[in-house]
Amino acid sequence: MVTGPGGEPLPGVNIVEKGTSNGTSTDFDGNFDLKVSSYPAILVFSSVGYSTKEVAVSTASKITVVLDEGVQLEEIIMVGSRALARSSTDTPLPVDIVGVKELQSTGQMTFDKTLQYRIPSFNTVQTPVNDATSLLDPYEIRNMGPSRTLILIDGKRKNLSALLYVQTAPGRGETGADISAIPIDAIKRVEILRDGASAQYGSDAIAGVINIILKNDTEYSSATLRTGITSEGDGEVFGIALNSGAPLGDDKGFINYTIDFSKTSLSNRPGKVDAGGEISDFTSGSPEDIAFVNEFLSRRPDAGNINGSPETTSAKFLVNGGIDLSDESELYFNAAYVYKKVNSFANYRTPYWRDIEDFPYLGNFFPGNNPNNQGTNTDNYGNTFNANGYDGYVPTFDGDLNDYNGTIGFKASKNDWYYDVSLTVGGNKQTYKVENSHNRNEVFSPSIWNDINGNGIPDPGEQTPSSRLYQENSAIRFDPGGSQFNHVVGNIDISKKLTDNISIGFGAEFRSENFTIIEGELGSYDGGGADSFAGNRPENSGSFNRYNFGGYFDLAWDISTDFLLNGTVRTENYSDFGNAFVWKLSSRYKIDDSFTLRGSLSTGFRAPTLHQIFTQKTQYRFVAGQGIQVGGFVNNVSPQARILGIPELDAEESVNFTAGFGARLSSNFNFTIDYYNIRIKDRIVLSTEIEPTDAGNTALDDILSSNNLSDLSFFVNALDTRTSGIDLVTSYKNIGLGDGNLDFNLAGNYTINNERDGAVNNPSLVEDANQSVVNATQEALFFTSRPITKWILGSDYEIGKFLFLLNNTYFGKTTFKQQGLDSNLRTEFIPKVVTDLGINYNATDKMTLALNINNILNVLPEWQFKAENATGQAIINDTSTNALGLRPIDVQSNLITFNQRYSQMTYDGFHFSQLGTLFNLSLNYSF
Repeated sequence: MVTGPGGEPLPGVNIVEKGTSNGTSTDFDGNFDLKVSSYPAILVFSSVGYSTKEVAVSTASKITVVLDEGVQLEEIIMVGSRALARSSTDTPLPVDIVGVKELQSTGQMTFDKTLQYRIPSFNTVQTPVNDATSLLDPYEIRNMGPSRTLILIDGKRKNLSALLYVQTAPGRGETGADISAIPIDAIKRVEILRDGASAQYGSDAIAGVINIILKNDTEYSSATLRTGITSEGDGEVFGIALNSGAPLGDDKGFINYTIDFSKTSLSNRPGKVDAGGEISDFTSGSPEDIAFVNEFLSRRPDAGNINGSPETTSAKFLVNGGIDLSDESELYFNAAYVYKKVNSFANYRTPYWRDIEDFPYLGNFFPGNNPNNQGTNTDNYGNTFNANGYDGYVPTFDGDLNDYNGTIGFKASKNDWYYDVSLTVGGNKQTYKVENSHNRNEVFSPSIWNDINGNGIPDPGEQTPSSRLYQENSAIRFDPGGSQFNHVVGNIDISKKLTDNISIGFGAEFRSENFTIIEGELGSYDGGGADSFAGNRPENSGSFNRYNFGGYFDLAWDISTDFLLNGTVRTENYSDFGNAFVWKLSSRYKIDDSFTLRGSLSTGFRAPTLHQIFTQKTQYRFVAGQGIQVGGFVNNVSPQARILGIPELDAEESVNFTAGFGARLSSNFNFTIDYYNIRIKDRIVLSTEIEPTDAGNTALDDILSSNNLSDLSFFVNALDTRTSGIDLVTSYKNIGLGDGNLDFNLAGNYTINNERDGAVNNPSLVEDANQSVVNATQEALFFTSRPITKWILGSDYEIGKFLFLLNNTYFGKTTFKQQGLDSNLRTEFIPKVVTDLGINYNATDKMTLALNINNILNVLPEWQFKAENATGQAIINDTSTNALGLRPIDVQSNLITFNQRYSQMTYDGFHFSQLGTLFNLSLNYSF
């Protein structure tokens, strides 16, 4: 049993047999059971907030261990070395360890958002217009994008999402694992390695590793009921979660499971649309046009837009277990399944965007144009059909996500050798439905009306609005297909302590990956495709595979009790782009019991994902000053790519350097500070939109013209980049205040440099067109769209049955260069502090009530124009107006906000929630 200094049992304490990777943790009552390889043995006990203790055992027996209150430097970590598990005073790498209660105390509903308010170097974003991207919010560590952070579940690789993120927002052109799908109640703790780790874990670990440790309790169960709402009265949340466990096989094993159901309703934050911008963009500016636009906006000041946070429903299931097969071997397993459904909206298609002639035969059947249907009607989506005829529509987007992962493994020890053999499978499938839309290249199918006179044309009287709008097989509903990704991963990991000072680890990994682009129905892609979200064409669909084999060797040498050296080498062979060899060297030196120096130097790699290699489609997007346009997205192995001379993708390569130190100045006060420097060569980016040439006679022009496309984009190894910064973590605990205890913690990240290193590597077709695959907007996405600094100051005060938590998150300045914005200007998001308040009340020993008010001061993102030079300042200062009453700066503002459709942010993204104050109430019952 393990207890604290007051005799209270400590759950979740890590116990590791020193010099091995053999370990376990305590249950809710502080009990544990660990079979050591041989006697005598030394057990290392550690837990968040308590000092590490080593205990020698000579026989199998019951022991009681008391841990003194300590500091975060003393926690056992499982990531960072493949040879041995070490406490963070021993590790040469910076690691954050976050317990489940710290995650829950944020009041956030999903795992990714909890990390946003716990880890300064971790950032995530939600865009105001969602469609397929509502199923994945990009996240990243140290401005590196989601595809450069490796996600592990109990040390095993988590599958990627099937979605390739293409919004003009941070994370553009990348994919990552769907960490929001992981139920918080199933998590025991999270270990975040803030250092390059390709040598230990392979591709995708350039920025770091997030290792999610699952609960293994058997005697502790809990049920949590959650509800919430925004201060605007929308975005209602309701959820219920159950976590429980039981012993297996006469206490020789365990099983722990989690069930989580939740629903979040729509939150809508549209802006007031500027009539002058609409008139300029979509009409000739005649008096009739001006009157038409003004009349529409008088009825719909937000132009019918619905943007904010979509309606989301999810069901999550997870099980974790293990059973001892003998004194020296264990079978372990875990599995998870998540279903998520998202309902969101595209931009409202206003009646002045398009002529009625774009809609064959529809003019006869809208109320007002059909003599049998006079007056005004509104359908279920809010579309209005009045005496003037067509009044626009808002396409809806429904996404269905299925995500699963599972691992089965076998651990054993023999003659002081430790073996871990496992098989992991995982997958993510996303399919879509577009409703209330239409394909202007398609006429009505004969199945949609009664062709009474047999002329093949839907004449008046043969088609009614109700049958056209709501019939199940009508031309307003489309199945555009989707995408799917799955992998199978086999691991063999072996470690041994050769001497008291030297331990080794080595192993191999085989991984097979499959990416499928699911074909859409004919009407979803024919011609220009379903308006708002075109389907996958047959020639762009298919199933694509690859495999890779890798091996590593890790050596850890304790030169003395204070001085550690750790080295790792790894080689990988991919079936599609060849070999990679990387290495890592790290070290730690303890100056004394209070100060520790640490550092590492490593190389890394990231293989292009199958999504990046094979995705190809047409896509709708907003073009500043031109409205909605249809662009082409060409993959690098297509015939079009060969015609245009677009090169195939190669792996990224990186060099990482970190150096830092930690100090324990007293039993209650400690801090760590780490410097990092990351250089990436041949960084893969999704190019900006390449437009037709002035001459109009190149291969690029021919492909654009023949496919009715406004522009073309593709992936390319375009950039070398360098990123450097500083991470700081400090805490001061156990401050006596009245009858309670007060704790403070401060964590921050400051970016010193994040920039391009050298010229952009443009393919010849782009150079010949006097364009670049990376323009000012792209550079802003990569380098300045995340806060230059982010700080989290938290405090908690425990007194009696109450726990009060106050968290302040400072989001520093971000800078952006939106597409279409005058080159003499930039936009800057103003630094803001978001304050969260939490109040926990332990009503009984088993029941806890928690109230969280997130963003209690209702702080919203704000941006402003900044001049790059005197010309830009002149634009800002110019008060003259055009014929529509717009100043030059008003025109610029309309360009980047789609004529003010987005109330608190530009279309291109923002760095914290636009929803304002959120109220969340939860009831937890333990049994």
